[in-house]
Amino acid sequence: MNLKEIKWCTGCGNYSILNQIEKVLPNFGIKKENIVFVSGIGCSSRLPYYTKYFGIHGIHGRATSIAIGIKLSNPNLSVWVITGDGDGLSIGGNHLMHALRRNIDINILLFNNEVYALTKGQASPTTKKNFKNKYDNYNPINTLLFALGCNATFIARSIDRNPKHLRKMLYECFIHKGTSFLEIYQNCNIFNNNAFNYIENKKKEKIIFIEEKKPLFFGKKKAIILNNYKPYIINNININNNINNIWIHDKKNFKKSFLLSNFFYENKMKNFPCPFGIIYKKY
Repeated sequence: MNLKEIKWCTGCGNYSILNQIEKVLPNFGIKKENIVFVSGIGCSSRLPYYTKYFGIHGIHGRATSIAIGIKLSNPNLSVWVITGDGDGLSIGGNHLMHALRRNIDINILLFNNEVYALTKGQASPTTKKNFKNKYDNYNPINTLLFALGCNATFIARSIDRNPKHLRKMLYECFIHKGTSFLEIYQNCNIFNNNAFNYIENKKKEKIIFIEEKKPLFFGKKKAIILNNYKPYIINNININNNINNIWIHDKKNFKKSFLLSNFFYENKMKNFPCPFGIIYKKY
């Protein structure tokens, strides 16, 4: 298969995502001809052109519907949806919602750069308030909470600049039987550069990588405790000592997943770190 010339901007986070997809998929033990990528419209949605697998560059927001049709027609295929925060959560929001609740065995990768990049920098559904575009200054969609509200059975988040973690999350999507939803923070260095730098700073005070059955430690000697489902941050802890009410991650606990989804978004939880990993897995 002849690959198209990649036309993403130099330095775009999409390169990293594409590289991790190409590295991890051959390890899944699936024949190349049994993997299909389906996309909508946007910078992220050009990805099917740049892979070695079959692909469909669909219409705006409808990639999930096309993917479901492909999977139902041939259940033996591994079907991957490539969408963005604009394509998937704006014109495609209704289709994404029903794809999540129907729980057909497909994998949805939502590239989130918090901007409409293909159309030159307008605010998208996930753009934070006080963005440079003064004509669209609304509250952003909480993607994790959106997926949780649609009764998704697998919800996770990763980031373009952490290849090892991204590969791990792609594998977790693959082994999940049902619809997997992976949000990937992706830097647009042209229209929204450094949008996520405040998360992955040197001190790691604003980011937390969660793992199943592991305590929620982050930053420099910080941890999160849970008291009657109310989270608190404690400082200057010794991770070798027992801590009362320390939050142990349980990906099957819906209430905990709800709280994690609000970290970094809700006003009362703005000071909590941004979570990365499997937020919720129903089974």
